[in-house]
Amino acid sequence: MADLTVIFRTASNIEASVVQALLDSHGIESVRTSGPPQSVFPFSVNPLGETRVSVREDDADEAVRVIDSHREQVGSGLVVPLPQQFLTLEGRLGYRFRDRGLLEHALTHKSKAHEDPSGGVLDNESLEFLGDAVLGLVIADALCRTFPTSSEGQKSKVKAMLVSTTSLAGMAERLDLGEHMILGRGEEKTGGRHKQALLADTCEALIAAIYLDGGLEPARQFLMRELGDALEQSGRPDYFSGDHKSRLQEALQGLGRPLPQYRVAGEVGPEHRKMFHVEVMLGSDLLAHGVGRTKKDAEQEAAQAALAALKTRDDTASP
Repeated sequence: MADLTVIFRTASNIEASVVQALLDSHGIESVRTSGPPQSVFPFSVNPLGETRVSVREDDADEAVRVIDSHREQVGSGLVVPLPQQFLTLEGRLGYRFRDRGLLEHALTHKSKAHEDPSGGVLDNESLEFLGDAVLGLVIADALCRTFPTSSEGQKSKVKAMLVSTTSLAGMAERLDLGEHMILGRGEEKTGGRHKQALLADTCEALIAAIYLDGGLEPARQFLMRELGDALEQSGRPDYFSGDHKSRLQEALQGLGRPLPQYRVAGEVGPEHRKMFHVEVMLGSDLLAHGVGRTKKDAEQEAAQAALAALKTRDDTASP
Protein backbone atom coordinates (compact mmCIF):
# COMPACT_ATOMS: atom_id res chain seq x y z
CA MET A 1 0.00 0.00 0.00
CA ALA A 2 1.45 3.37 -1.06
CA ASP A 3 1.04 6.78 0.65
CA LEU A 4 0.32 5.35 4.09
CA THR A 5 -0.76 7.42 7.09
CA VAL A 6 -0.43 6.23 10.68
CA ILE A 7 -3.84 6.58 12.34
CA PHE A 8 -3.38 4.51 15.53
CA ARG A 9 -0.50 3.83 17.93
CA THR A 10 -0.48 1.43 20.87
CA ALA A 11 1.87 -0.54 23.10
CA SER A 12 -0.35 -3.62 22.70
CA ASN A 13 -0.23 -5.91 19.66
CA ILE A 14 -3.58 -7.33 20.71
CA GLU A 15 -5.18 -3.88 20.78
CA ALA A 16 -3.72 -3.20 17.32
CA SER A 17 -5.33 -6.43 16.10
CA VAL A 18 -8.70 -5.30 17.48
CA VAL A 19 -8.35 -1.97 15.63
CA GLN A 20 -7.45 -3.72 12.37
CA ALA A 21 -10.46 -6.02 12.69
CA LEU A 22 -12.65 -2.99 13.33
CA LEU A 23 -11.34 -1.19 10.24
CA ASP A 24 -11.68 -4.32 8.13
CA SER A 25 -15.34 -4.63 9.17
CA HIS A 26 -15.81 -1.14 7.66
CA GLY A 27 -14.02 -2.06 4.43
CA ILE A 28 -10.83 -0.14 5.24
CA GLU A 29 -7.55 -1.93 4.50
CA SER A 30 -4.76 -1.39 7.02
CA VAL A 31 -1.14 -2.32 7.67
CA ARG A 32 0.41 -2.99 11.07
CA THR A 33 4.07 -2.19 11.80
CA SER A 34 6.06 -2.37 15.02
CA GLY A 35 9.13 -0.66 16.39
CA PRO A 36 12.13 -2.57 17.78
CA PRO A 37 11.36 -4.61 20.91
CA GLN A 38 12.48 -2.99 24.15
CA SER A 39 11.69 -5.79 26.59
CA VAL A 40 12.68 -9.35 27.42
CA PHE A 41 8.98 -10.17 27.20
CA PRO A 42 7.27 -10.94 23.86
CA PHE A 43 5.04 -7.88 24.09
CA SER A 44 5.55 -4.13 24.29
CA VAL A 45 5.51 -2.56 27.74
CA ASN A 46 6.69 0.95 26.79
CA PRO A 47 6.08 3.55 24.07
CA LEU A 48 9.42 2.82 22.36
CA GLY A 49 8.09 -0.57 21.33
CA GLU A 50 4.81 0.77 19.96
CA THR A 51 2.73 -0.87 17.27
CA ARG A 52 1.33 1.36 14.52
CA VAL A 53 -1.72 0.87 12.31
CA SER A 54 -1.60 2.69 8.96
CA VAL A 55 -4.10 3.16 6.13
CA ARG A 56 -4.10 4.83 2.71
CA GLU A 57 -4.09 8.61 2.86
CA ASP A 58 -7.52 8.72 1.25
CA ASP A 59 -8.94 6.45 3.98
CA ALA A 60 -7.28 8.20 6.94
CA ASP A 61 -10.14 10.54 7.89
CA GLU A 62 -12.75 7.76 7.72
CA ALA A 63 -10.49 5.37 9.67
CA VAL A 64 -10.02 7.93 12.45
CA ARG A 65 -13.79 8.52 12.55
CA VAL A 66 -14.44 4.77 12.86
CA ILE A 67 -11.90 4.36 15.65
CA ASP A 68 -13.14 7.46 17.51
CA SER A 69 -16.68 6.08 17.44
CA HIS A 70 -15.45 2.95 19.27
CA ARG A 71 -13.03 4.55 21.70
CA GLU A 72 -13.40 5.12 25.39
CA GLN A 73 -11.37 7.62 27.43
CA VAL A 74 -9.49 5.96 30.31
CA GLY A 75 -7.10 8.17 32.27
CA SER A 76 -4.50 9.54 29.88
CA GLY A 77 -4.87 6.79 27.30
CA LEU A 78 -7.41 5.68 24.74
CA VAL A 79 -8.41 2.06 24.43
CA VAL A 80 -10.66 0.00 22.19
CA PRO A 81 -13.38 -1.61 24.31
CA LEU A 82 -13.20 -5.38 24.53
CA PRO A 83 -16.27 -7.61 24.70
CA GLN A 84 -18.71 -7.19 27.59
CA GLN A 85 -17.45 -10.31 29.38
CA PHE A 86 -14.08 -8.64 29.96
CA LEU A 87 -15.80 -5.65 31.54
CA THR A 88 -17.57 -8.10 33.85
CA LEU A 89 -14.25 -9.66 34.79
CA GLU A 90 -12.73 -6.24 35.50
CA GLY A 91 -15.59 -5.66 37.93
CA ARG A 92 -14.77 -8.87 39.78
CA LEU A 93 -11.08 -7.96 39.85
CA GLY A 94 -11.76 -4.52 41.25
CA TYR A 95 -9.30 -3.16 38.71
CA ARG A 96 -9.81 -1.43 35.37
CA PHE A 97 -7.11 -1.88 32.75
CA ARG A 98 -5.65 1.04 30.83
CA ASP A 99 -4.40 -1.47 28.22
CA ARG A 100 -7.10 -4.10 28.04
CA GLY A 101 -4.95 -5.96 25.55
CA LEU A 102 -2.85 -7.04 28.54
CA LEU A 103 -5.94 -8.60 30.10
CA GLU A 104 -6.69 -10.55 26.93
CA HIS A 105 -3.04 -11.60 26.71
CA ALA A 106 -3.17 -12.91 30.29
CA LEU A 107 -6.22 -15.02 29.47
CA THR A 108 -4.77 -16.59 26.30
CA HIS A 109 -3.57 -20.17 26.76
CA LYS A 110 -0.84 -21.65 24.56
CA SER A 111 -3.38 -24.04 23.00
CA LYS A 112 -5.05 -21.03 21.36
CA ALA A 113 -1.72 -19.60 20.15
CA HIS A 114 -0.73 -22.96 18.65
CA GLU A 115 -3.93 -23.05 16.60
CA ASP A 116 -3.27 -19.64 15.02
CA PRO A 117 -1.48 -20.14 11.67
CA SER A 118 -0.40 -16.49 11.43
CA GLY A 119 1.66 -16.64 14.62
CA GLY A 120 0.07 -13.36 15.72
CA VAL A 121 -1.52 -14.72 18.90
CA LEU A 122 0.74 -14.66 21.97
CA ASP A 123 0.18 -17.04 24.87
CA ASN A 124 0.44 -16.09 28.53
CA GLU A 125 3.46 -18.19 29.58
CA SER A 126 5.84 -15.21 29.98
CA LEU A 127 3.17 -13.44 32.01
CA GLU A 128 2.89 -16.52 34.25
CA PHE A 129 6.63 -16.29 34.94
CA LEU A 130 6.39 -12.62 35.89
CA GLY A 131 3.19 -13.10 37.89
CA ASP A 132 4.79 -15.82 39.98
CA ALA A 133 7.58 -13.39 40.94
CA VAL A 134 5.15 -10.57 41.78
CA LEU A 135 3.00 -12.93 43.85
CA GLY A 136 6.02 -14.20 45.78
CA LEU A 137 7.22 -10.69 46.55
CA VAL A 138 3.82 -9.42 47.73
CA ILE A 139 3.14 -12.44 49.95
CA ALA A 140 6.66 -12.45 51.43
CA ASP A 141 6.33 -8.74 52.25
CA ALA A 142 2.90 -9.26 53.81
CA LEU A 143 4.13 -12.17 55.95
CA CYS A 144 7.11 -10.19 57.25
CA ARG A 145 4.83 -7.29 58.19
CA THR A 146 2.08 -9.46 59.71
CA PHE A 147 4.27 -11.97 61.57
CA PRO A 148 7.57 -10.17 62.30
CA THR A 149 8.50 -12.56 65.14
CA SER A 150 7.73 -15.83 63.32
CA SER A 151 10.68 -17.92 62.19
CA GLU A 152 11.81 -18.06 58.57
CA GLY A 153 10.67 -21.68 58.41
CA GLN A 154 7.17 -20.79 59.59
CA LYS A 155 6.82 -17.96 57.10
CA SER A 156 8.13 -20.17 54.31
CA LYS A 157 5.48 -22.81 55.04
CA VAL A 158 2.67 -20.26 55.00
CA LYS A 159 4.01 -18.67 51.81
CA ALA A 160 4.12 -22.07 50.10
CA MET A 161 0.47 -22.65 51.00
CA LEU A 162 -0.70 -19.21 49.91
CA VAL A 163 1.04 -19.37 46.50
CA SER A 164 0.25 -23.05 45.88
CA THR A 165 -1.60 -24.32 42.84
CA THR A 166 -4.64 -25.10 45.01
CA SER A 167 -4.69 -21.59 46.48
CA LEU A 168 -4.38 -19.91 43.07
CA ALA A 169 -6.92 -22.23 41.46
CA GLY A 170 -9.32 -21.41 44.30
CA MET A 171 -8.79 -17.70 43.62
CA ALA A 172 -9.42 -18.27 39.92
CA GLU A 173 -12.65 -20.13 40.69
CA ARG A 174 -13.89 -17.30 42.93
CA LEU A 175 -13.26 -14.88 40.06
CA ASP A 176 -14.87 -17.23 37.49
CA LEU A 177 -11.61 -16.97 35.56
CA GLY A 178 -12.22 -20.26 33.78
CA GLU A 179 -15.23 -18.71 32.06
CA HIS A 180 -12.97 -16.07 30.47
CA MET A 181 -9.91 -18.14 29.51
CA ILE A 182 -9.13 -18.10 25.80
CA LEU A 183 -8.47 -21.75 24.91
CA GLY A 184 -7.80 -23.75 21.79
CA ARG A 185 -10.44 -26.19 20.58
CA GLY A 186 -8.59 -29.24 21.91
CA GLU A 187 -8.12 -27.82 25.40
CA GLU A 188 -11.74 -26.69 25.43
CA LYS A 189 -12.95 -30.22 24.64
CA THR A 190 -10.87 -31.77 27.43
CA GLY A 191 -12.32 -29.51 30.12
CA GLY A 192 -9.51 -26.96 30.28
CA ARG A 193 -11.73 -24.37 31.94
CA HIS A 194 -11.87 -26.52 35.07
CA LYS A 195 -8.29 -27.78 35.25
CA GLN A 196 -6.54 -26.67 38.44
CA ALA A 197 -3.15 -26.18 36.80
CA LEU A 198 -4.57 -24.03 33.96
CA LEU A 199 -6.60 -21.93 36.39
CA ALA A 200 -3.56 -21.35 38.59
CA ASP A 201 -1.33 -20.46 35.64
CA THR A 202 -3.91 -18.00 34.31
CA CYS A 203 -4.19 -16.44 37.76
CA GLU A 204 -0.42 -15.82 37.78
CA ALA A 205 -0.63 -14.28 34.31
CA LEU A 206 -3.44 -12.03 35.50
CA ILE A 207 -1.33 -10.82 38.43
CA ALA A 208 1.44 -9.90 35.98
CA ALA A 209 -1.01 -8.08 33.72
CA ILE A 210 -2.22 -5.92 36.61
CA TYR A 211 1.40 -5.23 37.62
CA LEU A 212 2.43 -4.22 34.08
CA ASP A 213 -0.66 -2.09 33.57
CA GLY A 214 -0.78 -0.28 36.91
CA GLY A 215 2.33 -1.07 38.92
CA LEU A 216 3.05 -2.97 42.12
CA GLU A 217 0.49 -1.24 44.35
CA PRO A 218 -2.62 -2.25 42.35
CA ALA A 219 -1.24 -5.81 42.18
CA ARG A 220 -0.69 -5.80 45.94
CA GLN A 221 -4.20 -4.48 46.62
CA PHE A 222 -5.72 -7.14 44.38
CA LEU A 223 -3.79 -9.95 46.09
CA MET A 224 -4.60 -8.72 49.59
CA ARG A 225 -8.30 -8.63 48.72
CA GLU A 226 -8.14 -12.20 47.46
CA LEU A 227 -5.69 -13.75 49.94
CA GLY A 228 -6.07 -11.49 52.98
CA ASP A 229 -8.41 -13.88 54.84
CA ALA A 230 -6.09 -16.83 54.27
CA LEU A 231 -3.16 -14.73 55.47
CA GLU A 232 -5.07 -13.87 58.63
CA GLN A 233 -5.99 -17.52 59.24
CA SER A 234 -2.34 -18.48 58.97
CA GLY A 235 -1.87 -16.95 62.42
CA ARG A 236 -3.67 -19.92 64.01
CA PRO A 237 -1.36 -22.13 66.09
CA ASP A 238 -2.29 -25.26 64.12
CA TYR A 239 -1.74 -23.65 60.73
CA PHE A 240 2.01 -24.25 60.74
CA SER A 241 1.69 -27.98 61.35
CA GLY A 242 1.44 -28.57 57.62
CA ASP A 243 0.06 -32.11 58.11
CA HIS A 244 -3.35 -31.55 56.58
CA LYS A 245 -3.92 -35.28 56.04
CA SER A 246 -3.76 -35.93 59.79
CA ARG A 247 -6.00 -32.95 60.53
CA LEU A 248 -8.54 -34.13 57.97
CA GLN A 249 -8.52 -37.63 59.41
CA GLU A 250 -9.09 -36.26 62.93
CA ALA A 251 -11.87 -33.96 61.72
CA LEU A 252 -13.72 -36.79 59.97
CA GLN A 253 -13.30 -39.12 62.96
CA GLY A 254 -14.77 -36.38 65.17
CA LEU A 255 -17.80 -36.35 62.87
CA GLY A 256 -18.12 -40.14 63.03
CA ARG A 257 -17.21 -40.47 59.38
CA PRO A 258 -14.93 -43.11 57.78
CA LEU A 259 -11.31 -42.41 56.86
CA PRO A 260 -10.65 -40.58 53.60
CA GLN A 261 -9.06 -42.26 50.60
CA TYR A 262 -6.64 -40.65 48.15
CA ARG A 263 -6.35 -41.54 44.48
CA VAL A 264 -4.23 -40.17 41.63
CA ALA A 265 -6.62 -38.72 39.06
CA GLY A 266 -3.95 -37.84 36.53
CA GLU A 267 -0.40 -36.78 35.73
CA VAL A 268 0.38 -33.77 33.53
CA GLY A 269 3.63 -32.53 31.98
CA PRO A 270 7.07 -33.90 31.11
CA GLU A 271 8.99 -36.08 33.57
CA HIS A 272 11.14 -33.22 34.88
CA ARG A 273 8.08 -31.00 35.51
CA LYS A 274 5.32 -33.49 36.15
CA MET A 275 2.28 -32.37 38.13
CA PHE A 276 0.18 -34.92 40.02
CA HIS A 277 -3.59 -34.47 40.38
CA VAL A 278 -5.00 -36.23 43.44
CA GLU A 279 -8.60 -36.60 44.63
CA VAL A 280 -9.57 -37.20 48.24
CA MET A 281 -12.66 -39.38 48.54
CA LEU A 282 -15.06 -40.15 51.35
CA GLY A 283 -16.63 -43.37 50.22
CA SER A 284 -17.93 -42.59 46.73
CA ASP A 285 -18.09 -38.83 47.39
CA LEU A 286 -15.39 -36.48 46.11
CA LEU A 287 -14.37 -34.13 48.92
CA ALA A 288 -11.70 -32.12 47.10
CA HIS A 289 -8.72 -32.35 44.79
CA GLY A 290 -5.15 -31.10 44.88
CA VAL A 291 -2.16 -30.63 42.59
CA GLY A 292 1.53 -30.95 43.42
CA ARG A 293 5.00 -31.76 42.13
CA THR A 294 4.86 -35.03 44.06
CA LYS A 295 2.01 -37.34 45.05
CA LYS A 296 2.62 -36.44 48.70
CA ASP A 297 2.33 -32.70 48.01
CA ALA A 298 -0.81 -33.23 45.95
CA GLU A 299 -2.38 -35.31 48.74
CA GLN A 300 -1.59 -32.59 51.31
CA GLU A 301 -3.16 -29.94 49.07
CA ALA A 302 -6.24 -32.12 48.55
CA ALA A 303 -6.55 -32.61 52.31
CA GLN A 304 -6.17 -28.86 52.91
CA ALA A 305 -8.91 -28.13 50.38
CA ALA A 306 -11.15 -30.77 51.97
CA LEU A 307 -10.68 -29.17 55.41
CA ALA A 308 -11.65 -25.80 53.99
CA ALA A 309 -14.74 -27.35 52.36
CA LEU A 310 -15.76 -28.99 55.66
CA LYS A 311 -15.35 -25.68 57.49
CA THR A 312 -17.50 -23.90 54.91
CA ARG A 313 -20.24 -26.53 55.33
CA ASP A 314 -20.09 -26.16 59.13
CA ASP A 315 -20.30 -22.36 58.90
CA THR A 316 -23.26 -22.61 56.51
CA ALA A 317 -25.07 -25.08 58.76
CA SER A 318 -24.56 -22.93 61.87
CA PRO A 319 -27.51 -20.65 62.75
